Amino acid sequence: MSEASASIAPTASGKAASRPYRAYVLFLLTGVYTFNFIDRQIIGILSPAIKEDLGLADWQLGILKGFAFAVLYTTLGIPIARLADRKNRVTIISISLALWSGFTALSGAAGNFIQLTLARVGVGIGEAGGSPPAHSLISDYFPKEKRAGALAVYAMGIPLGVAFAFLAGGWLTEIFSWRVAFVVIGLPGVAMALLLKLTVREPPRGVFETGAKTDEFKSLKVSEPIGRVEKFIQFLCKPLSVNLQARVLNEVATVSRAAKHLLSIPSYRAIVIATTAISFSGYANGTWIVDFYVRSHPEFNIFLVYFWLGIISGTAYAAGTFLGGFLVDRLAVKNKKMYGFVPAIALLINAPAFAIVIWHPSAAVSLLLQVPTQLAIGFYLGPSFALAQTLAPVSVRALSTAVFFFILNMIALGLGPTIAGVLSSVFSGFFNEGLALRLSLTIVSLSGLYAAWMYYKGGKLLPADWEKATGEKP
Repeated sequence: MSEASASIAPTASGKAASRPYRAYVLFLLTGVYTFNFIDRQIIGILSPAIKEDLGLADWQLGILKGFAFAVLYTTLGIPIARLADRKNRVTIISISLALWSGFTALSGAAGNFIQLTLARVGVGIGEAGGSPPAHSLISDYFPKEKRAGALAVYAMGIPLGVAFAFLAGGWLTEIFSWRVAFVVIGLPGVAMALLLKLTVREPPRGVFETGAKTDEFKSLKVSEPIGRVEKFIQFLCKPLSVNLQARVLNEVATVSRAAKHLLSIPSYRAIVIATTAISFSGYANGTWIVDFYVRSHPEFNIFLVYFWLGIISGTAYAAGTFLGGFLVDRLAVKNKKMYGFVPAIALLINAPAFAIVIWHPSAAVSLLLQVPTQLAIGFYLGPSFALAQTLAPVSVRALSTAVFFFILNMIALGLGPTIAGVLSSVFSGFFNEGLALRLSLTIVSLSGLYAAWMYYKGGKLLPADWEKATGEKP
């Protein structure tokens, strides 16, 4: 496919999508992802107020920030992604956005730990249908040569969401209450869900993958089970009708075989491990950073903490996210290894900067060092998301992101904030709460160095895997 033909994407009607329309779709999906992270991050920002009002311990806050959200977010992501690989992705994203926004608003009515936990589980259920179909949709609007940049723009929803959560959540909590913050932040997502459904068209799948090898998972028909999982599913389905048995077995086999295929790709596997490692640190630090400043720098006004963290996230983190995709799209034209090397270098910058953030006695210096910390940590997002799409067969692209996110979020999102909270509670038996949390965040941050090594390793493995997946010489 020529560069000229690769600059536009056909719509379902067969007409080419214009550049402004593709930009609009990307802008709107980025807005959806922004709401995704506002609603995900807000619990960490409101954490001190919730702790005081409901009398919660750190281990309970850790569960609310991590496991309660992650448990169904990760597990439901796979069946929803499988649905998105065959059905209308725009509809799935719209319904999911309305669902998680509604549960965010309901969180404001929670009167105790159990009720707030159930609301967070509901947010996780809704968000399970967000990114996998969105990644697949973007990959059918943008060719692989522009995919890291497009998905980096989409990933800017993370820093923008975090920034808005800090600024709006902090202000609403200071002026009103944490309950009002949940309601005000949750409800606008319902309106955006309607806008998305009414204005975004579903494009045909795989239009840019003309050189890729045969997609073995498209219309896969399984007559006999292979392996213990498929045989166990067949056993469980014996009470069902013959036709239903065949459909369930075929679906489970497609998911399990596709996941096995994806994880057999060396560079895909390395990038998943790397992203999981840095996200483990990132989610733990992101959800506990407000508590850190409250405990370690009590002389610093909490509203100023909200304000500066929001500004830094909306500028430095957003800039790093954009630059990561922008640089990789250009450097990888000559060297595909840059998909891994660029994030590796950025994370080696991030690690010492964050150590100073945690341990420097001055709150002003700590916040200032947040700038290079946030700038560097954004670089991995676009390249990682792009590889999850480009290395996957077209018919399982949403599933590829769901598998990626299942591993990443079960460990990183589910355990990162939770382990940080548990460690803080344990250390509190020996030290004051401020030092306990500092030690906890320092320990979980060590995973970022391992992430840098795995990105480097994944970059070295990528050229051969790229050629196998796309049919193109790297």
